[in-house]
Amino acid sequence: MYFESSNLLKNLPEQFFVQLSLKVHDYVRKGVDVINLGQGNPDQPTPRHIVKAMQRAVENPAYHKYSPFRGQKFLKEAVCTFYEREYGVTLDPDKEVAILFGGKAGLVEIPPCLLNSGDTVLVPDPGYPDYWSGVALANAKMEMMPLLQENHFLPDYDALSEEVKQKAKLMFLNYPNNPTGATATKEFFQETVNLATKYEICVVHDFAYGAIGFDGVKPPSFLQVNGAKDVGIEIYTLSKTYNMAGWRIAFAVGNESVISAINLLQDHLYVSVFSAVQEAAKVALTESQSCVHELVHMYESRRNVFMEAIHEIGWKSEAPKGSFFAWLPVPKGYTSLDFANLLLEEVHVAVAPGRGFGDYGEGFVRVGLLTEEKRIREAVKRIESLNLFKNS
Repeated sequence: MYFESSNLLKNLPEQFFVQLSLKVHDYVRKGVDVINLGQGNPDQPTPRHIVKAMQRAVENPAYHKYSPFRGQKFLKEAVCTFYEREYGVTLDPDKEVAILFGGKAGLVEIPPCLLNSGDTVLVPDPGYPDYWSGVALANAKMEMMPLLQENHFLPDYDALSEEVKQKAKLMFLNYPNNPTGATATKEFFQETVNLATKYEICVVHDFAYGAIGFDGVKPPSFLQVNGAKDVGIEIYTLSKTYNMAGWRIAFAVGNESVISAINLLQDHLYVSVFSAVQEAAKVALTESQSCVHELVHMYESRRNVFMEAIHEIGWKSEAPKGSFFAWLPVPKGYTSLDFANLLLEEVHVAVAPGRGFGDYGEGFVRVGLLTEEKRIREAVKRIESLNLFKNS
C-alpha cells in the first residue's frame, strides 16, 4: 500500500546538490580518483582533548538518562563565557541561549517559530539553501537579496523596495559567507540593526564560519553592534570551529523572545542533545583555543596555495576573506552546472555549481578547500589541462 506524502513535504525545495553528490559517489565507486572540492564537510578530525572529554563523559551514568529539555546549564554558561571572551558580548544563560541539534536545525526551525502563512522573509542570493527549507515549512514567502560582487557580496538595502521592507518579518544573513567567502563589517551590521529596528524585522545571523577569518582580521559577531539583541539572534555551530560536524551541536544566542520561541518548539520535538556531547562542547568552548588558531592557519595556507595556483593558469578571482570556500567565475560560454559537470566528467574534480545557491549564484562555482594542499595543487593542474582560461 502506498501512502502519499503531505502537501507540506511536496512543497519543500528540491535538494539541488543531491544529484551532483550521487554522480561523485558513482565515480568513486567505480574506482575513479575524484578530488572532491564540492563539499562543505570539514576534513580534519575533532581535536583530541574534545574527544577525550566525550569519552570520559560517556562513562557518567547520569548522562544515560534524558537530558534536561532545554540543555545543560553548564553548556549555556560555557556559551556565555565564549561570547564574552571572543566578542565582548554579555549573555544571560537562562534567557538568551538555546542549545541546538546543529546549526542547520536551528536555521530551519526559525521560520516556523516566528512566521505565519504568507509572511515575507528576506533571504540572501546566493545563500545556504536550507534557509529556503525553513521558509517552505512555514509556508512563508521569500524576497531575495542579491549578493553582488560589486557590493562585496553584501546586500544593498537601498535596492529593496519600501513595500518589501514593510512586509518583511525575518531576514537571514551569513558572514563569513557561504558560498562567496565574503565577510561583513561592524558598520554593515549596524546598518542592518538600524533597518531591522525601523521595520521591525527579526535578523538571524548564521555565524557558522565565525572563527575562520584571514589576513589577521577576526570576523565580527552581529551581536557586537548596538541594538543587535533587540532585533535578532546569532546561530553558532561547533561544526567548523572545532571540526565537530558529526556531533550535531550548536546554539542560538540573542533576543530573548526568539530564544524562547526556539525552546518552545524544541520542547515538542526533542529531549535535548546527549549530555556527554554537551560536556564535550563545554570543553571545546572554554579550554585552550590553540586548535582553532591552528585550523584557521591551515585554511589560510590552503587558500593561498589555491589562489596562487589558479592565477597561474589564468583563472582570475579575488581571494576569500573568510570561511573555507572560494567563489570563482566560470569560463565564458558555460553555465555553472555545465562547467561543474565538465570538471567532474573530464578531469574528475568536483565543485559546487553556483546556481544551486540561488539565481544570483549563476556564473560561479564554489570550491571547498577541504583537502590537503598537495591535492589542491593536483586539482588545479587537472583543470589547467582543459585550456579554458588562457584567453580569459
